[in-house]
Amino acid sequence: MNDPAIRALLYPLLTEGVYIEELPTGGTRADLVHITEQFMHCYEIKGAGDTMQRVVHQLGHYMLVYDFVTFVVTEKHLPKLMPLLPEWVGVMVATEEGIVTHRKAGYNSAVERTALGGLLMVDELRQFMLARGLRGVSTMQRREVMHIMRHAHNIPVSHWARYTRERLTARLPVRTQKRAERKALRESQPPREPWRKTIKRIKRRKRPRGLP
Repeated sequence: MNDPAIRALLYPLLTEGVYIEELPTGGTRADLVHITEQFMHCYEIKGAGDTMQRVVHQLGHYMLVYDFVTFVVTEKHLPKLMPLLPEWVGVMVATEEGIVTHRKAGYNSAVERTALGGLLMVDELRQFMLARGLRGVSTMQRREVMHIMRHAHNIPVSHWARYTRERLTARLPVRTQKRAERKALRESQPPREPWRKTIKRIKRRKRPRGLP
């Protein structure tokens, strides 16, 4: 099964809240993030053609942001995947008949405030801080705001997390529209020539005359 086929099986299982696809998270992108009023649940999808090479890297970013993390994979990936994951990370197996829970995700207690801040725009961070009495941030650059956020221990991480969920949910319609516009633009353009053929043609042009 490939990625689109697995997503099609996963969507009906997300019965509350909203979900965001390809959400930039640290140095990677979360395939699908399910957001409700209570939590953010990240789903990383590995189709039959994918490898496990990036699992540790991806999880290192996800565990700093999301309350729950689940890998949704085909059965062939289980032997290599399971040793890479701590016990709190969930695992689901996708088959032609549907998706089965192999291990339920546990709550992640390692969420960090600055990692949550990475999901927000700088104006959103400023608004949150100003509303909680942190003065002088309205003209600060992102680096300065993140420094303040790192040391604002009087504001619980749970408050940052709730605000992040609210802002991501509020931004979803605009994000969805922009993605649709980019997709329509790509589809309206003529298909690009495969890069291998292009390189061969360039090399052929540069070859000196008289040489084979």
